[in-house]
This record gives sequence, C-alpha cells and structure tokens, in this order.
Amino acid sequence: MSHDPFLRPEQASAAEAIATIGEDLALFDDWMDRYQFIIDLGRKLPPFPEPWKDDAHRVQGCQSKVWMESRARDGVIEFAGASDAAIVSGLVALLLRVYSGRSAAEILATGPEFLKELGLLEALSTNRGNGIAAMARRVRAIAERVLEHDTVLE
Repeated sequence: MSHDPFLRPEQASAAEAIATIGEDLALFDDWMDRYQFIIDLGRKLPPFPEPWKDDAHRVQGCQSKVWMESRARDGVIEFAGASDAAIVSGLVALLLRVYSGRSAAEILATGPEFLKELGLLEALSTNRGNGIAAMARRVRAIAERVLEHDTVLE
C-alpha cells in the first residue's frame, strides 16, 4: 500500500501553526541552526510520488525544482510538496504546516506575511525568497479556484 503524500495539520488553525513555527525558530540563537531545523522539516515530508515530479506539478518562479499537488476533500484542501533542494524542501514543509488541511477561506485569510514576520524572507537569498513567494501564490490560487467553483468536496 502506498503512503499518503498529503500533509495533515498538526495545529487546529493556520494561526496556531504560524505561532508554533515562530516558537520553534525562536529556540535557535542563529540562522545556521534555524536553517538546519528547516532542512530537518523538509526531510520529514511524506514521500512525493515520482509521477508527480513533472511540469504540470512544477511551481514556476523557483530556482530549485519544486512540485506541489493538492486535493479538496471533507471541506479542506490538502497539499503535498517536494523540492530537489534540502533547504527548499524545508520551506515547502513550513508552508504545508500552515496551509495543508485548511478550508479555502482560511487559506485566503492567512496571507504569506508570516514569512516576513518570522524573518524568513530576510534570512533567505533573493531567489529563495522569490521561490517561497511563488509557492505561497500557488497555494492561494488553488484556494481561490476551490472557492470560486464552489468545488464539491469528496
């Protein structure tokens, strides 16, 4: 039996997930330790199916290769993601912790400003900052489509 690649939320809300990420990052004194924490998060992502590592799933605007998939069911949108770069996989994991398993309305109500507020954008290279912004745009676009089409959820 294959493993489910979609991440389930650990916290009850996106706001709680953001607060937990902030607390986790605050445990470390410097960015090298925070980077290692983020890399470790990426290593814990569920395996991303090889057939999904194609252009249809690729997030444009990322220097590294990033793939995302989504599904709407039971009133929420679940996301799966992966990257070919360790730090970027960790950034994917951070975004999924905040957005996966949330309603379209909650996703759209939770802007990506938390990335700046947590100091992540300033700590990343410009290319990586642009990449994580592209991932956040993809997540929000999916939520907008679900809301717009009032998708019948499984």
